[in-house]
Amino acid sequence: MSDRKGGRKDQADTVPAATRAAFRLSPVIVWLGIVSMATDISSESVAAVLPLYVTGFLGLSTIAFGIIDGINQGASAIVRIGAGWVSDRTGRPKSVAVAGYGLSMVARVGFLFTGGFWSVAAIVTGDRVGKGIRTAPRDAMIAAEAQPDYLARSFGVHRMLDNIGAAAGPLIAFALLSLIPNGYSSVFVVSLAFAVIGVAVLLLAVPNRTVWPGKAPASEASTQEPLAEAPARQSKAGWSRTSWRALKVQGLPRLLVAAGLLGLLTVGDGFVYLLLQSREAFPVQWFPLLFVGTNAAFLVFAIPIGRLADRWGRVPVFLAGHLALFACYLLAAVPAGGTAATLGCLLLLGLFYAATDGILAALVSQLAVPEHLGTALGTAQTVVALSRMVSAAAFGVLWYAAGPAAAAACVAVLLLPALGTATVLLRRTPRTVS
Repeated sequence: MSDRKGGRKDQADTVPAATRAAFRLSPVIVWLGIVSMATDISSESVAAVLPLYVTGFLGLSTIAFGIIDGINQGASAIVRIGAGWVSDRTGRPKSVAVAGYGLSMVARVGFLFTGGFWSVAAIVTGDRVGKGIRTAPRDAMIAAEAQPDYLARSFGVHRMLDNIGAAAGPLIAFALLSLIPNGYSSVFVVSLAFAVIGVAVLLLAVPNRTVWPGKAPASEASTQEPLAEAPARQSKAGWSRTSWRALKVQGLPRLLVAAGLLGLLTVGDGFVYLLLQSREAFPVQWFPLLFVGTNAAFLVFAIPIGRLADRWGRVPVFLAGHLALFACYLLAAVPAGGTAATLGCLLLLGLFYAATDGILAALVSQLAVPEHLGTALGTAQTVVALSRMVSAAAFGVLWYAAGPAAAAACVAVLLLPALGTATVLLRRTPRTVS
């Protein structure tokens, strides 16, 4: 059912918990998780060495890294909404996703020949544009296959598989740098290999189903109506002309504003790790293990946090994740934290991502009408990407002007009022999805 403003009615308020269907995971979600796992091994093996590669091997400044990290965060924003719209318009999200994964794979080749700021910036832009193309249609496929009462858990399973790759990538980079000092080219070759594997699995294992509202097939095992099987609210021609109405459903504009505001105060992980490395002065070959720690924590928390969000409410979990980020920044700003403080930062970062990444996608999926899901997801991802791009560039300048610890403390202080504003904006958001 739909309410008069176009959103989905909250089944959780009308269906007793004891009568809801048991959680069943679609094989499509598992295959998409495996694709993301291989792709994250590819991307995170490079991300784990990129801060040191830029500031150490290439000898560029933190301002230059801030610009590159800003590109890393925000370049995908230029295509996310368009990719989501094309996914909705054509009803073929897999085809759009293949284009995105393929572009990122091709960009990996460039790392084998890079040698300066502009080449690195261009390659990162290509890779991130590929990410922007693939993310909304991929999440739309997940939402189409998921049971509505278990959206956050389904996204949590995908993010868990994704983060197995995100943890493995830095481990591979660590092993290569330990065996081959300054062996960045070896990391780039391995990255390309896993990108090829991810595209191959997507092409061969994920079905290219047509996803029109009311017609998309979901897991045969599921006994609960998936989002993609919700009744169509408009004709195909009608919804193609009014796609931007996807942003006007009740609660979605406030969610986008809150996500953008919090994104402005979300510093890229690379800066946090550079701060920890400069404070603790550990050998550079250990640097990739910082990424492993965060991704391992994300991996552990992803499914439990998703289950918690489905049961107790996605908005409280989403906001609590930013409290973990606030604590991480404070801990990173401590002048002499030691090993315990470093591990605490990694744990808190992993908790933050587990409580926000898949949860935001679940929130958008619960608020958007099914026929505009790709557009809504792409818009939310664009808002977050643009805000984090601004945050990265600004933090690079702040680091240069005030020093790393003072910069981290400043962002932590600003995060609290932003979190209070987001709480007010999201106070009327439904607890669960229909």
